[in-house]
Amino acid sequence: MDRSTATGTGAGTGDQRIVKPPSMVDLAARSIRRMILAGELLPGDRVVENRLTRQLGISRPPLREALRRLEHEGLIRQSPHRGAVVTPLTLHDVYEIMTLRQRLEHMAVELGVPVTDPGRLERCRAALRRMEAAADALDEAELSESKFEFHTAVVGLSGHRRLEEAYRSIQLQMQLCMVLNRHARAHRNETAASNVLRHHRLLRVIEEGDPGAVLAELARHGDRTFLDDLPGDLEAGSEQALAWLKREQAGGGGTAR
Repeated sequence: MDRSTATGTGAGTGDQRIVKPPSMVDLAARSIRRMILAGELLPGDRVVENRLTRQLGISRPPLREALRRLEHEGLIRQSPHRGAVVTPLTLHDVYEIMTLRQRLEHMAVELGVPVTDPGRLERCRAALRRMEAAADALDEAELSESKFEFHTAVVGLSGHRRLEEAYRSIQLQMQLCMVLNRHARAHRNETAASNVLRHHRLLRVIEEGDPGAVLAELARHGDRTFLDDLPGDLEAGSEQALAWLKREQAGGGGTAR
């Protein structure tokens, strides 16, 4: 028998490598990450080990390794006094994340609308279909992730690889803001389905090809609703951030429409 046939590595047999199953640490990190993205754990919330070991059915060693992994990702912060907490955000953090996101998205619209490559629009539509499936399943974590992928696809309309890489570099920080925003909009009775409809509306405006109209729609998009409730219990961080928030609230920048 041919060695390549016996080992399953010959031409035409495809890649038959055995994929290593996820470890207990992988599964625990994924579960806690989903809790954060679903808004079950908000920025600043304590991560109680005893509760999680019972909830996830694991012992402390893999849980602590999972928390160290999430700390490396920037979702968890370890403190000698409080233990593990979901990474808290100061108002200055929010200011930096939101203003950088706005500039990156505006640059992408200016470069990418009207859209000349149909494949780039299809990428937006695919992300929106993923959002619809998550909304139908009432899967808040998947909805958060697919919403970020939709906005990344909008940035991808620019055809500017480094711009998209810059956008992805603050993914988890943006998703923490998205969690706060989803929490705020839920208190205004926004459902997962109406969340998806907001993104359908944005995509329709993009398809019409007027960059000015897309920027106007982004301003109305509602991703800044949570600013209406800030600073709340957030540490201010800087006078610059306080002045920015005051301008946003006075101009309706955080108001849901």
